[in-house]
Amino acid sequence: MRNKLIYALTIATMGGLVAVGAYKLLESKEPRTFEEKQKVHFTSLANYAEPADGPLDFTVAAAKTVPAVVHIKVTMSESPQASYFDPFRDFFGDRGPGFPFGQRGPSMSSGSGVIISQDGYIVTNNHVVNGADKIEVILNDKRSYKGKIIGTDPNTDLALLKIEATELPYMVYGNSDDLKIGEWVLAVGNPFNLTSTVTAGIVSAKARNINILENNGQTPSIESFIQTDAAVNPGNSGGALVNTRGELVGINTAIASQTGSYAGYSFAVPVNLAKKVMDDLLQYGKVQRAFIGVQISDINSQFADEKGLKSTKGVYVAGITDGGAAQAAGLKQGDVITRIEGVEVNSVSQLQEQIGRHRPGDKVDVSLVRENKERSLALVLRGEGGSTELAKKEEINTSSLLGANFSDLTSAEKKNYRIESGVKVSGLSNGKLSSVGIRQGFIITKMDDKAIDSPEDIENAIRNNRNGMLKVEGIYPQNPNSKYVFAFNVK
Repeated sequence: MRNKLIYALTIATMGGLVAVGAYKLLESKEPRTFEEKQKVHFTSLANYAEPADGPLDFTVAAAKTVPAVVHIKVTMSESPQASYFDPFRDFFGDRGPGFPFGQRGPSMSSGSGVIISQDGYIVTNNHVVNGADKIEVILNDKRSYKGKIIGTDPNTDLALLKIEATELPYMVYGNSDDLKIGEWVLAVGNPFNLTSTVTAGIVSAKARNINILENNGQTPSIESFIQTDAAVNPGNSGGALVNTRGELVGINTAIASQTGSYAGYSFAVPVNLAKKVMDDLLQYGKVQRAFIGVQISDINSQFADEKGLKSTKGVYVAGITDGGAAQAAGLKQGDVITRIEGVEVNSVSQLQEQIGRHRPGDKVDVSLVRENKERSLALVLRGEGGSTELAKKEEINTSSLLGANFSDLTSAEKKNYRIESGVKVSGLSNGKLSSVGIRQGFIITKMDDKAIDSPEDIENAIRNNRNGMLKVEGIYPQNPNSKYVFAFNVK
């Protein structure tokens, strides 16, 4: 008996040492994805029980979720000139009082975000932080932090933020592919500045395309939303859609409404797409977008009759891009793609979502029907330029491009010059600034109408410039009452 007891204790001790060793091994290696980060720091998760069998109960999911959803407040020095129809303003604008639709001027907006790692990374919507000069992130326990944008992806309307904090509650990824129509889900966010609000509904549909995301003219947007009837209102944007286990399955993004308030349906970006975008922004600073190289269209009964197809299932290949992945793999016009990596695709949005989870250079299995016969092809995805290489983050050498060095202003200098922000041109050589007549000592206060308060702000202004012409505003210390405006091409 004594020997058996010693043996059992020895086995238990070895098991514990192996578990600790495995954890330390994971801990010592820098995680490259957010799933790895979540696994490494699994001990920081609240130890809630799984939902009990019996009557439907959302309390466990709510308890796991609410601490990991944050309130995001955004300040913009100038609100963008609104167009006649701005869907995100209608759905999630939540602009502060005093700034009517279409009027330019300082403004504030708010939304939600989801903590996805204990060291302060947060996923939200791109439209929540687009154009932000300042971002304030308020935790559920009312602590407040300055938010920094790590990267954005307008094509999926997602953004990755970072706050300087540790040991934070965070949400674990679920699997949005496993969601079923009719399954219960919770929406968690901060509607109307009401913090930590939880609503419930069911999954009404999947792979919805509602044509809300703007196309930049080059890269097509990816819309494959989870549709629910959980109540979502202005301020919920960027918040969590979770299953009854408290796992993150989507990022709430839009609502179908004529008034801007909830009217029956809401839409969320599937987490399986969102986590790929977040990992790209973490590792590369930009999304690694992959393409098949085809023009595709949905199939209905009329279309099937016209094309002589025996089924309405799949996605029709209407054209092949020269030099693209599809051409190299042997796809042909008239093929019907039915599966990507074994997952059924019966709409353009479903196919785009599946491809959107991959990077250039990834090999994917494509199932198709050609001349009423099933076939399978292995296809190596390519990037926008037809390359299988991953795109590198753009590095901006501000000093070289502008021909200048910069220094921060002290609080006393700002007060003396009666400005709230500014960066001084402390050194000048040949470059963009001197070419337009800017002299050493000039204080840059704005670029493209956004406040400049650090050299990093200058880099961001150049990186975010869209039309190639950068507008620079500022003063000279000798005459702070006179404002100067310059413009030059940065492309």
